[in-house]
Amino acid sequence: MEQTLKLVRQWGAPVAAVVFFALWMGPYYGLYGSFLTDQGRIPAVVAISLAIAVSVRWPAVSLGIVGALLALLSFRILGPMAAVAVQWQIFIGVFVALGFMMWTASTRWRTIAVAANIVFAAVFAYLVLSRSYGMGGGWMWVHALPQKTMVSYWWLCFAVLLLIAAGCASVGIALRLYEERGSLSVARNLAQASLKETEIELVVEQERTRIARDLHDVLAHSLAVIAAQADGTRYLSQDQPKAVLDALENIAVSARHALVDAQRVIEGVRDDGLVAPQPRLTDVGPLIERMRQGSLKVQHSETGKPVDLGGGQQLAVFRIVQECLTNALKHGGRGTAVRLHLDWSGPGLTLHVASALPASASIGGSDDGGSAARVGRGIPGMRERAHLAGGWLTSGPDGEQFRVTVFIPYGSHAASRSAEEAADKEAGLAGAAAAGAALTEAAPTAPALAAAAPPSGHELEGAGRG
Repeated sequence: MEQTLKLVRQWGAPVAAVVFFALWMGPYYGLYGSFLTDQGRIPAVVAISLAIAVSVRWPAVSLGIVGALLALLSFRILGPMAAVAVQWQIFIGVFVALGFMMWTASTRWRTIAVAANIVFAAVFAYLVLSRSYGMGGGWMWVHALPQKTMVSYWWLCFAVLLLIAAGCASVGIALRLYEERGSLSVARNLAQASLKETEIELVVEQERTRIARDLHDVLAHSLAVIAAQADGTRYLSQDQPKAVLDALENIAVSARHALVDAQRVIEGVRDDGLVAPQPRLTDVGPLIERMRQGSLKVQHSETGKPVDLGGGQQLAVFRIVQECLTNALKHGGRGTAVRLHLDWSGPGLTLHVASALPASASIGGSDDGGSAARVGRGIPGMRERAHLAGGWLTSGPDGEQFRVTVFIPYGSHAASRSAEEAADKEAGLAGAAAAGAALTEAAPTAPALAAAAPPSGHELEGAGRG
C-alpha cells in the first residue's frame, strides 16, 4: 500500500490532468459540436487541466492559474461557454486540484488553498447564474426569474460547490492522515526495536561491569598480597644475599606492574574489544579549564621539572584531580576556591589539593561525601588508585579547608631506593611490622611499603604548605 501511495503521490496529479482533459475534449465533441468553435470551453479546460497537473509540485502556480481564469471570465475577456447546463461541471476540476494540495502541500499552502477555493466557489456560482453572462441567458436558463430568486439560486449553487470542494478536500486529508499514521507506526516500531537493543546492551554492560569489578578485586587482592609479602620479607631479611633481595624486589615490582596493567585493561576495554585512549597528565589542564567554566576558582601551580610517569600513573593522577575538583564543586558549590599544586622536586610526584570546606562539613563525612566521576566511590576510590600506582594518598579537613595529598613515585627504582633509605632508619622496623600485619588483613596498604609508609597528617600539611 505504501508503494502505491508513493506512486500516486508522484504521478497522480499529471495523470488526473490528462484524464480530465480527455473527458472534456473528447466525448462531448460529438454532442456539442467542434471544440475548436467553442471558444469559451477551450481556455477553461486547458487552464484547469494545467492547474491539476501542477497542484502537487507548485500549488501556488495552480491557484494562480485558476484565479487568472476566473478573472478573465468575469471581465468577459474570454468568451462565454455555450449555454448548456452541463458546462458548469468543468469547474469541479479545480476541487480535484484542491484535493491533491490537501494531501501533499505544507500547512501554509493548505490553508491558502482552502481560502482560495471558497472564493473560487463563490465566483463559479456567479458565473453559472449571472443574467449578464452568456449573452443574457446564463448557463442554467434562469434568465426570466426575478433578482431575489436568482440570489437564492446563487446561495444554493454556492453550497453545492462547497460541498463538492469539501468532499475532494476530505479525500486529500484522509490520504495525508493515512500516510502520517504509517510514518508514526514505522517510527514507533523503530523506537521499540531501539529500546529493546538498548535494554540488551544495558544488561550486557551491567554484566561486563560486574565481571570487571570482580576480576579487579581478585587481582588487586592477590597481587597486592604478593607485593606485600615480597617487600615485607625483603625488609626483614636484610642479611640475605643480594640475589635473594633482588629477586624479592623483582617480585614486588612485577606484582605492582601487573596491578596497574590489569587496572588499565579493565577500565579501557570497549564493546568492540579495542582499548580506548585513557586520560594523561596533558589532559589535566583542559580538565581545570572545564571546571573553571563550572564556576570553580582553581589556582594551578607546579614546582620542579616534570618527569615522565607511566601510563597507569598518569591515569591515576588525572582521575584523582578530577575527583578532587568534582567533590569541591559538589560539596562547596559554585565559586568554591581550589588550590592545586604539583611538586616534581622529590623522588616522586607530590600532588596537593586544598579546597574550602562548606559550613556544614563534618570530619566523619569527608571520606564518603564525594562521588568519583566514573566509579562513584569517592576518597576510597582515590586512595585505591594511588596505591595501584605505587604511592599513597591521605585526606582530611585542615581548619577551614579540606586537603588531599598524593605521592606517586617515579617508577620502581626510585620507589625502591626510597624504601631502602627508610628501612635503614630506626623507624624501619616499625614499617616492617606494619607490613607483617598487612598480610593478615588484606593488601590495600601493601603497595605503599615500596614508597615508604605515608607521613602523618601534620607532616603532610607541612609539606603541602612548603
